[in-house]
Amino acid sequence: MPPVQPALELNGLTLTLESAAGRVNILKGIDLSIQAGERISIVGPSGSGKSSLMMVIGGLERPTGGTVTVADQTLNSLSEDALARFRRDHVGIVFQSFHLMAAMTALENVALPMELAGEADAFDRARDGLAAVGLSHRLDHYPGQLSGGEQQRVALARAFAPRPRLILADEPTGNLDQETGEQIIRLMFDQARRHGTTLILVTHDPGLAARCDRTIRLADGRVVEDTAAARAALAD
Repeated sequence: MPPVQPALELNGLTLTLESAAGRVNILKGIDLSIQAGERISIVGPSGSGKSSLMMVIGGLERPTGGTVTVADQTLNSLSEDALARFRRDHVGIVFQSFHLMAAMTALENVALPMELAGEADAFDRARDGLAAVGLSHRLDHYPGQLSGGEQQRVALARAFAPRPRLILADEPTGNLDQETGEQIIRLMFDQARRHGTTLILVTHDPGLAARCDRTIRLADGRVVEDTAAARAALAD
């Protein structure tokens, strides 16, 4: 039987950006392997490189060095157009600030990425996605007519409806109250489990991090702790 390929693999990943003060080393040689269906939290202090790491994994930022392989595709050599198609087909992103199109209804927001991919059943799948997050009664409402929690549920439906292999969530409950945030997290975990999706989320919430299968802690652009690796070492 052939070995199982990881859903995500980073080898020697570095990221250096230019600033007014000169070159800034953001990520410094990160090695990481994540299996399909794992729920991963990325934690660490502000400025540790968490969001930058998510940007690189999602193909939104090109690494300076090392390799990024997601869904059997090495991203480094892809053109910008190819990266956009890759994200469309394989990656769902949930932002802290929702990023919904104000002039589109909830249904249109969720259907949009599937329409762009040429999916004939885009609106049927969008309806199913909104039903899965409890928003069947909000299909024709615009973002400005929805509460913050409802907007984030639309964003969740938009991320999961195309059935991506990987979901990236950057502080998905940061703009929500505690009760609404808890509802969003339950929905996110439920959707990931239902579809077998790999889920990677950035969070400052230790309680949320502990609910994941594995926690990666960053500090100064490096992985300083991997709870899965620590458990494996103890098992040995």
